[in-house]
Amino acid sequence: MRFPRVPGPRSLAAQLFTMQAVLIAVVVAGCALFTYLSDRSQAEDAAGRQAMAVARSIADAPSVREAIRTAPRPTTLLQPYALQVQHDTDVDFVTIMNPEGIRWTHPNEEQIGQRFLGHRERALRGESFTEVFSGTLGPSVRAVTPIRADGDSDGEIIGLVSAGIRVEEISARVQDQVTALFGVAVGALALGAVGTYVINARLRRHTHGMNAAELSRMHDYHQAALHAVREGLLMLDGQYKVALMNDGGRELLGVDDEREVVGRSVAELGLPAPLTGALLSAEPRVDEVHLTADRVLVVNTSPVSGGERRGTVVTLRDVTELQSLMGELDSERGFTQALRSQAHEAANRLHTVVSLIELDRADEAVDFATAELELAQALTDQVVAAVSEPVLAALLLGKTAQANERGVELVVSEDSSLDDGLLPDTLPSRDLVTILGNLIDNAVDAAQGSLESGMGPSRVTVTALTEDSLLVLRVSDTGTGVDPAHTEAVFQRGFTTKPAGPGGRGLGLALVRQAVARHEGTLTVAEAAGGGAEFEVRLPLPKVAAPVVNPANASGRPAPVKSPEPVKSPEPVDSTEPAKSPEPTEPVEPALPGGDV
Repeated sequence: MRFPRVPGPRSLAAQLFTMQAVLIAVVVAGCALFTYLSDRSQAEDAAGRQAMAVARSIADAPSVREAIRTAPRPTTLLQPYALQVQHDTDVDFVTIMNPEGIRWTHPNEEQIGQRFLGHRERALRGESFTEVFSGTLGPSVRAVTPIRADGDSDGEIIGLVSAGIRVEEISARVQDQVTALFGVAVGALALGAVGTYVINARLRRHTHGMNAAELSRMHDYHQAALHAVREGLLMLDGQYKVALMNDGGRELLGVDDEREVVGRSVAELGLPAPLTGALLSAEPRVDEVHLTADRVLVVNTSPVSGGERRGTVVTLRDVTELQSLMGELDSERGFTQALRSQAHEAANRLHTVVSLIELDRADEAVDFATAELELAQALTDQVVAAVSEPVLAALLLGKTAQANERGVELVVSEDSSLDDGLLPDTLPSRDLVTILGNLIDNAVDAAQGSLESGMGPSRVTVTALTEDSLLVLRVSDTGTGVDPAHTEAVFQRGFTTKPAGPGGRGLGLALVRQAVARHEGTLTVAEAAGGGAEFEVRLPLPKVAAPVVNPANASGRPAPVKSPEPVKSPEPVDSTEPAKSPEPTEPVEPALPGGDV
């Protein structure tokens, strides 16, 4: 048994079309009915005024008054006159009667001498009036007025006259107007139906044939998806104004309230110029890396088009942590390669030592082995003596080995002095690795380029020190230097003078600038003393409290510390008593630079 298929909900466009069609039909029908009733009422009023004019003109005619007063039988004179007036004025009847209502004239001669059917009381009181009444000719609009003997308003009423037009004739007059009105109504209904169909066909294309429930459900899904996606989502209209921004987009772009930016152009959001250019581009962008004040973003754009450009969908992915980890991974990869090379060299040296021992030349084997150890230890001692901060020391040792593998000498200047524990917690080691690591990598690349071009020795000099509550990191090389015209552009993302690599170029110095700006520092580039470029970073450090000055010491130098009193030897104790453990004392913290303890 097959059940009849239950029709599904109609589309929103179809529902609107039905509602509009019904609404137009009702409006047109109402207008037509109102116009018909109005025209009929106006036709009746016009017929009443016409009948009244005819009746008064007859009542004022001297020949009528003369015939009534003098003729022994007024019908003989009045009947031909009434028929002539009836014909000339296009009324259906003209009835002249005596005050008692006995007709002297009538279109039907058989009704002459009969009593007039209608109201006469007001006319006998001297009033003229109109009414709708059914007489011998059927329903009619008639006017009744008195006939006075001398024609003035106070004269004796010697008769009455009534002129009228049948309602049937009035309806016939309105019929032509009704036919024209019906044609106009049908035309208006047809035009409205066509316009409604065109509008709803366009609406159907825009709503993809979905009904109201489906659109509402899609809107709910749309809102839930926008707030659930952790990536930033930005929607721009055809004029590149913000139409929508989800929670992730507000967080990544630093926008507190979506209402502050919706309707504003992308150029007014205060974003970095490269990122603004990418958002304003008509071409799609795929996995482009851009920097904001404190984030590294991967940007993808896709234009929305449906026969015409409707806008752009932008996705933003935060890779700040990932980029930092990639930098650390690159450093670790470099360290691994350096260790592999060192292991290879160590194996060669070990084979040499073994061979010397086998040749009974033990003294030479010892001298060879200790010389290599002393060289490596001297390098470590030099770096640690200048920079005792463990993260920077480890970074410098690793970068030194990397530079050595590439034929570049990396040295730490004699001015370097950075003690352990000096850096605050607000300056994380990851940012230090980003800043100093990228500067050294760029300097090594530049110095290696000068070595390959035969410009002279390749050297990178690193300086790390504190100066006036500032951490100063300075990296100089013996490369070709930086063109003075590019001293600002060199820090922009994508600027590079090196060949493109698999991971892209022109990001290292941009990351350095971002990290420096995050800590309210400064980054400058100038020409190094021996040629090449010199990059200098200055980061503010927390101020250290001034040392307490002894008032008795006018020079302001710290007061001399008294020598501790000699410790007395412990009293001998009875061997039978167990020896008491000395009371534990709190360790005294070493003096910090500046005199604080």
